[in-house]
Amino acid sequence: MTDVKYVFVTGGVTSSLGKGIISASLAKLLQARGYSVTIQKLDPYINVDPGTLNPYEHGECYVTLDGAETDLDLGHYERFLNVPTSQANNVTTGRIYQSVINKERKGDYLGKTVQVIPHITDEIKRRIKLVSSGNKFDIVITEIGGTVGDIESLPYIESVRQLKWELGAQNCIVIHLTLVPYLSSTGESKTKPTQHSVKELLETGIQPDVLVLRTERHLNEDIKRKVALFCNVEENAVIESVDVSTIYEVPIKMLDQGLDRTVLRKLALPVESEPPLTEWREFLTKLKNPKHFIKVGLVGKYVELPDAYKSIAESFIHSGAMNECEIDVEYIHSEDITEKNVIDRLSGLNGILVAPGFGSRGIEGKILTAKYARENNIPFLGICLGMQCAVIEFARNVLKLEGAHSTEINYKTKYPVIDLMVEQKSIIDKGGTMRLGGYKCIISKNSKTYEAYGKTEIVERHRHRYEFNNKYFDDFKKNGMVPVGINPESNLVEIMEISDHKWFIGVQFHPEYSSTVINPHPLFVHFIKACIG
Repeated sequence: MTDVKYVFVTGGVTSSLGKGIISASLAKLLQARGYSVTIQKLDPYINVDPGTLNPYEHGECYVTLDGAETDLDLGHYERFLNVPTSQANNVTTGRIYQSVINKERKGDYLGKTVQVIPHITDEIKRRIKLVSSGNKFDIVITEIGGTVGDIESLPYIESVRQLKWELGAQNCIVIHLTLVPYLSSTGESKTKPTQHSVKELLETGIQPDVLVLRTERHLNEDIKRKVALFCNVEENAVIESVDVSTIYEVPIKMLDQGLDRTVLRKLALPVESEPPLTEWREFLTKLKNPKHFIKVGLVGKYVELPDAYKSIAESFIHSGAMNECEIDVEYIHSEDITEKNVIDRLSGLNGILVAPGFGSRGIEGKILTAKYARENNIPFLGICLGMQCAVIEFARNVLKLEGAHSTEINYKTKYPVIDLMVEQKSIIDKGGTMRLGGYKCIISKNSKTYEAYGKTEIVERHRHRYEFNNKYFDDFKKNGMVPVGINPESNLVEIMEISDHKWFIGVQFHPEYSSTVINPHPLFVHFIKACIG
């Protein structure tokens, strides 16, 4: 197959309807039918990437294996497809304009006036096609961020209009996701918002090929027929997306609604027998029929917005299903933990995870949490800053290095057990300058970490500037907190483990970025196993 097919997913009426989940679900169904599929996200904000965005603004910053800081939807894409994404899978308006302005500065436009059309739209189209260069994929699904009608998303919508005209109806289709609200006062589902949203899309020159209607309640055939008539869409191309208990049910619901069959038919691609989705269904069965129940504390400083820890939350779901265990995750603000209340706040938990983060706010609460888990033999997983807090706690209370700290928090500390990496010391810019992406790690065989992975060499994703200070390597090892994972090129410590503890592991990398439905991350799987006891 030589020609790449393109599917664009737009949203209307309101944001946060779940374009990313619909895109990932469709991709999963097409993949199950034997097509090679990828998904990309076009984000209309002017930041070059989400790396400098506050988690309260944007939720989690997801990191790809090749070191891109991206939108959290790319995490959904990977979790559903079990295929890594890359730099090309997330494009922002900032990146588009940066590229065009750089070309203008170099004289690439030969003195022409640089305009949104054609220069910005041409760059958007180039980025859309870039992800499929070399015909690696049969189908590229592109999610357009924002809502149709937003000023900032207009260049993307115009680019889609041009591509539909350039590529033809059988090579490029548009799925429009809208809301059908239910009014309890009248007992009716209302289609008018969808009609207006499609009208808005038509005004930009785009006729949607498929409509996906988000709804709290099932829609009857009369409503679907009405939407099809008023929006000029085939009846069998009006798809219901009703609320479900878990996002992982959505592919099954979309399969039942025939979304994948409709898309393949419109793209003039063969529609073979139904995909069995055996592993996916087995996962859902385990998820809905747990044999165990545990309570795990997630200690962090962005807990008011659970999306800040989206990949960790999803990793709990994957590893919980693998262990046939329902996990009640209690989000605990690290600023709320003090020496006086630490026992009250953390007692009754079967396990504790100290989350990643940056800066001094809430750090002492994380250090106290690590101390509580260590002293009470409670399974503990520290991620990135979470590992660093466990190191600081051990240095202060076991090695008796009073005031030990990270130079990120206290650059004058007498015992800098966590210090800035040498190559980071001359860096001034914040965006895209951390240690990012996949790095190798060699694991010691006589460790619980090795029991989890079952191999000595791994590659995990990083996003940080500060590292364990190897000056203290022998002191920690001698006293029972053992560096069991080392980067072979830089000799940097990647994994710390307390050898005589039930299960106490801190990792400098982010295992949550690599956990998928089909392959739950082994550290999370074994952490939950230890919590079950």
